[in-house]
Amino acid sequence: MYRNFGQILSSKRIVVCVGSGGVGKTTTAAALALEAARQGRRALVLTIDPARRLANSLGLEELGHEVTRISDEILSAAGPDGIGGQLHAMMLDQKRAFDEVVARHASDPRAIARILANPVYAQISSSLAGAQEYAAMAKLQEFDRADEFETIIVDTPPTAHALDFLDAPEKLTRAIDSPAIEWFRKLNNRDEKSGWSVVGRTGSYVLQRLSKFVGKQFLQDLAVFFTEFNDILGGFRQRAEETFALLRTDSVGFVLIASPEPLAVREALFFHERLVSSSMPFAGFVVNKVHNDLPLDPGGQRTDDIARLIATEPAVAGLGFQPSTLRMASEVLLTAHTELQILARADREAIGRLLEATGESTLLKQVPVFRGDVHDIATLAALGRYLMD
Repeated sequence: MYRNFGQILSSKRIVVCVGSGGVGKTTTAAALALEAARQGRRALVLTIDPARRLANSLGLEELGHEVTRISDEILSAAGPDGIGGQLHAMMLDQKRAFDEVVARHASDPRAIARILANPVYAQISSSLAGAQEYAAMAKLQEFDRADEFETIIVDTPPTAHALDFLDAPEKLTRAIDSPAIEWFRKLNNRDEKSGWSVVGRTGSYVLQRLSKFVGKQFLQDLAVFFTEFNDILGGFRQRAEETFALLRTDSVGFVLIASPEPLAVREALFFHERLVSSSMPFAGFVVNKVHNDLPLDPGGQRTDDIARLIATEPAVAGLGFQPSTLRMASEVLLTAHTELQILARADREAIGRLLEATGESTLLKQVPVFRGDVHDIATLAALGRYLMD
């Protein structure tokens, strides 16, 4: 087990951050990548989350499919100790990434052109189950093979989609290998005399009824697409197997991001079970938005005691508040503190459930509730240093 996230960054080349929505996953991924750059490595943070929050936290107006190096001018705000390495960022464009996968696996340049120009492909490449996650896995493997970056931090979509990150190849091949798709491939291979009969009486009836709604040309486009796409499916399967092998190596670590909210804890535990069952290397937890447990003195303090303390504060003493006003303020403070203590205890119990399920020796970093959002390099660097402590 790891003792801190500094050990993870020094021993893992690829760190995959997963978690439910709204728990600070994107911010944590960016902070880890920034810290890797601060430690002298060429780091890349790759997001497949379409929310585009990563660009803002890195001081950029936008991110695109091309790898962008964060300028030294922007990184100078990270702190006086400076940046020893380089920081790069990229937001995956699902359509372009999938186009790249097709071009890589199709051997005939003319087939590539026909697939990319097919109107069915334009729709399917953006919506087919597992397409985005498969493209992300292929891009990750491409970066790994290129050996350009020493540290790669992957920011995945919220947990439901992050599960697709593991299931994507199976979903994709299952969809394209289905009996329904076989109808369209047979339709594309028919001769003029056979007509619809090649798909059988029932299939012929269904296809003829469909053609009245969507047109025969659309069905023909489907047939052409699935026939040519099937020819490169073997390459897809091979790439999926290679990527799964990569994700199981010691150079990879999965970091689960959560908050103390019950739903986030349940999803983190569920994903932890998936990682273990899939033999994926789990590295540790980051639990954001934790309320600090700051109890009063063991004997407790009364409203009058707090009122007297307030009255002696230099900034308050000269204002001439009446004792009744100070007592009222004390009651408000005590009520607010009691509510924070309730939240802190609930958070402590939630974190206890994570450790109980995964082992007390599990690396778990608690990040307290911040007053403001982490939205620039300076606060991102502060979070990174906190994670390294």
